[in-house]
Amino acid sequence: MKLSICHLYPDVLNLYGDTGNILCLKKRLEWRGIGCEVTPLPIGAKADLARFDLFFIGGGQDFEQEVLLADLHGGKDRALRSAVEDEKVFLCICGGYQMMGQYYRTHTGEQLDFIGALDFHTVGSDLRMIGNYMFTCSEKNGASTVVGFENHSGKTFLGDGVSPLGKVVSGYGNNGEDGTEGARYKNVFGAYCHGPMLPKNPAFADLILQTALSRRYPGAALPQRDDSLERRAHDYMANRLARTN
Repeated sequence: MKLSICHLYPDVLNLYGDTGNILCLKKRLEWRGIGCEVTPLPIGAKADLARFDLFFIGGGQDFEQEVLLADLHGGKDRALRSAVEDEKVFLCICGGYQMMGQYYRTHTGEQLDFIGALDFHTVGSDLRMIGNYMFTCSEKNGASTVVGFENHSGKTFLGDGVSPLGKVVSGYGNNGEDGTEGARYKNVFGAYCHGPMLPKNPAFADLILQTALSRRYPGAALPQRDDSLERRAHDYMANRLARTN
């Protein structure tokens, strides 16, 4: 078995160690004897997006999001929407998460139109939502507790057909108002979780991998492994955040 991963815009979307998510996915497959091919796709690069099983899009600031818009709307937007509807698996962090929605309107009123693969929008605010945070995923999304780091001024509001990834336990999440964090639509997982997200959240990492594996190889199961070290890192942060909540 083998999974093919597309790392989209690694040249401009890589805040707070987000590329560590790619390293984590690759190693967690290799440890189980499952092949993994990672293809970086920077601005200007071309590829048949239909051949990938899993897409990763990291975080970036408003400037980086503006820089990639021309390339995104040069055909990648249509291919990405098609991949979403074909139930390919996506993990999208912060700026990459916002990019999957309808638009981002900055606090000065400038609107960046994104790909509209998911029905949600983001608006800039004067509030900087920053710090370590924690949320609990819904049953649909594995019911694990996720710890990480958020830093965004954009407030994301979900629309029709898009469900939250989970509920905020400590921190701000999507908008600091409704207690939700992230988004799930088909096999797209979006979150504000930097850190990187996956190494210290092994249950969530395996949810991403199992979803991609099941789509590529129906009936295939991801072998269990000893995640005691990863769980220690997770539990340390979860207990720390629980004490400050």
